[in-house]
Amino acid sequence: MLYDTARIFVEAGAGGNGCLSFRREAHVPLGGPDGGDGGYGGNVVLLCDDSMRDLQSFKRRSNYKAQRGGHGEGSNRHGADGDVLAIRVPPGTQIRTDDGAVYDLIRPGQEAVVARGGSGGRGNRRFASATRQAPRIAERGLPGDEAWLDLRLKLLADVGLVGLPNAGKSSLLSRVTRAAPKIASYPFTTLEPVLGTLDGAERQLVIADIPGLIEGASDGAGLGHEFLAHVERTRLLVHVLELAPLDGSDPVDNHATIEAELAAHDARLATLPRLLMLSKSDLVTPDVAEAAAAAWRERLGEEIPVMVSSSATGEGLEELKLELLRSVPALSIAGGIELPEAEHMVFRPGGLGYEVERDGDGWRVSGPRVDRLIGRHDLENEEALAHIERTLRRMGVIRALEEQGFHAGEDVEIAGIVFDLDP
Repeated sequence: MLYDTARIFVEAGAGGNGCLSFRREAHVPLGGPDGGDGGYGGNVVLLCDDSMRDLQSFKRRSNYKAQRGGHGEGSNRHGADGDVLAIRVPPGTQIRTDDGAVYDLIRPGQEAVVARGGSGGRGNRRFASATRQAPRIAERGLPGDEAWLDLRLKLLADVGLVGLPNAGKSSLLSRVTRAAPKIASYPFTTLEPVLGTLDGAERQLVIADIPGLIEGASDGAGLGHEFLAHVERTRLLVHVLELAPLDGSDPVDNHATIEAELAAHDARLATLPRLLMLSKSDLVTPDVAEAAAAAWRERLGEEIPVMVSSSATGEGLEELKLELLRSVPALSIAGGIELPEAEHMVFRPGGLGYEVERDGDGWRVSGPRVDRLIGRHDLENEEALAHIERTLRRMGVIRALEEQGFHAGEDVEIAGIVFDLDP
């Protein structure tokens, strides 16, 4: 069974805590602070690995957590950075986060950082100054990012076989490649895509048998969305159409149904190169097959080749192989995929990083900068509280409060904690 979807939870490592330590050695009465910094938490990275074929491993495990950074120690020893957690996914995996970010991993070795580790806290040595020579304050490490990720595998194939159920796609794939899809003498539809390799004199092509589509597939009818997703990255489509459908349906209507579903799912699919393969020619006379092929050539024009085949007798299979090797450009499997251009990183002023607003009888200060400031310090430590107040003043928070009517002694809520602020 092909597992082509998964949902996982990732959590980057937290940063290590800074150390509160003083140098104490014989004959060194004034050793001073020597607490080291905490290490950075490990990132969570998704890595494209061509040794993997589907997302089956994520059915057994869905939670991933990177290593946290090491804590700082005395003697100016810094904590070690946490190891990067690399989660391997097969080529063709698309990652979507809850906030709308999308990553496409197509070529082996590509990677995407989906959760960044928290930064480590500073040890008390970093707070020493000419006027504060024995600081009893150290920072805590910050937590790492966490996120839910939706993984979707879209097969990387050069050629996709599309058509209604029982059009003969599986039989065709088994005759032109060494793939072994299920084939039977009774009507049924393939339940998962099957890949096969067509060997040429100088290169290979990957052909995907896309399970049979039905009317309404683009709206989710049947298993439409699951199957159509695997067609998106093919570079050429072979539309397999029965010459004489067993259910008595009209081949022209059948052809129009599949083309409409492809275009409705993705406008790009409507522009892909095509080849029409009229299958099961052994069930009609040669004259009927030739007449049908001529009618389809007139209907579709010269841009779309029309061929007649029979998987039972082998008719037209060698011609199909040569046509595929000729029509598909000589690129690597992922070579035809258009990757987004790398964006330049632009740094712009980030603004204040906080907001001040009235909250009943008190005040509320919110923003990532002040949240990180509160999260880094021990609020039971008087030196830490004094440091927080000095930092808030440098950031302009105190001035912003006073400009809006704040008076000393009023309650101020910061990062969910209420302070009796008396600067």
